[in-house]
Amino acid sequence: MSIAPTSFESLEVPEAATRSEDYLWTLNFGPQHPATHTTLRLVLKLEGERVVDAMPEMGYLHSGFEKIGEHLTFNQYVTVTDRMNYISPMANNVAWHHAVETLLGIELTPRCKVIRTIIAELARLSDHLLSNGAVGLDTGAFTFFLYGFYQREVIYDIFETLCGARFTNSYTRVGGVSQDFTPLVIEKIRSFVKTFPKTLDDMERLLTRNRIFVDRTKGVGVLTKEEAINRGATGPVARASGVTRDLRKDEPYLAYADYDFQICCATAGDCYARYLVRMQEMRESLKIVAQAVENIPTGPVSVGIDQRTALPTKQQVYSTIEGTISHFELSMSNRGFEVPCEESYAAIEAPNGELGFSIVGDGNETAYRARCRPPSVLHFALFPYLIRGHTLSDVVAVLGSLNIIAAELDR
Repeated sequence: MSIAPTSFESLEVPEAATRSEDYLWTLNFGPQHPATHTTLRLVLKLEGERVVDAMPEMGYLHSGFEKIGEHLTFNQYVTVTDRMNYISPMANNVAWHHAVETLLGIELTPRCKVIRTIIAELARLSDHLLSNGAVGLDTGAFTFFLYGFYQREVIYDIFETLCGARFTNSYTRVGGVSQDFTPLVIEKIRSFVKTFPKTLDDMERLLTRNRIFVDRTKGVGVLTKEEAINRGATGPVARASGVTRDLRKDEPYLAYADYDFQICCATAGDCYARYLVRMQEMRESLKIVAQAVENIPTGPVSVGIDQRTALPTKQQVYSTIEGTISHFELSMSNRGFEVPCEESYAAIEAPNGELGFSIVGDGNETAYRARCRPPSVLHFALFPYLIRGHTLSDVVAVLGSLNIIAAELDR
């Protein structure tokens, strides 16, 4: 029977053993850690406080979102896209039906394009407010988080006035949207555009030059431009590393070609640069919304019942036989609309990067195959590369700057 040493001086550990694999700690970070924001799990390998390696676990929720897309109609599946990124569900709605309309060859009405552009940019603002707010909260800036979260509530009020839902909106439809803008919605958007810049200024004064925040984020989790390209990074994560790619400019869709805005980039590629890019992108999104809300075209928000793909309006259902028949076929029968036996891929510039859907049609009312390219999958895979060599306290800063949404990781 051995006797434990009475002091640390008498405890001798061979030098070779201090760096052996057996001497490393394994730590589960999540899935219920408050700084993971959602159900994320990281398995960290530590040498003291230093992170030697990390293994991100993908698909921890096991929702099977892609397979569900092969069993729901093209209008029903929009409710699932809300749950894929519950921080900016409106952007996911736009992305899904953008892909469906690409498959079907549908050209949206001018008014619908502008409305979708506005809600997509409001979703970007909502997403960036929470992303940067959470990074601030994780690094000790609680007041900054409250400023951002209040403005998210203002955006939620706009969405609620628009479609009756604050969180999971399910707003878009094939060939259009569920409701048109009302004068009250436009009034609330104008009020938000007018008041939000002051709050954004206050947020920047609170955090951008805060010594603690800068020390916690600057030089931490550096992603070079070459690695960002090689590892498939998109959105603010890539632009913070100097990758000047934005689908709104490079492959314009909806009404983005009609508006004046800049692509926000940085070169440092660290957590601080990702914060700065998102802060500046909010100002550019505000410019887009301000231009769009003052120049909304008149006309219908749907391609109409002639194409037998978009739901008719209530007025058409109640007053015309064509509207009644079209509503019955699209909503209550199994006939739906004809889908070509083709494959398409379409993507939008979502708040976190390129969000694309690949759809294979076989003539039925549901997709034969539905696959998603969510930005969080590729960005979560970046985490081990970014965190190696940093300390345990840097995990929350790096994870927050990537803005991983757990439901996007599920296949």
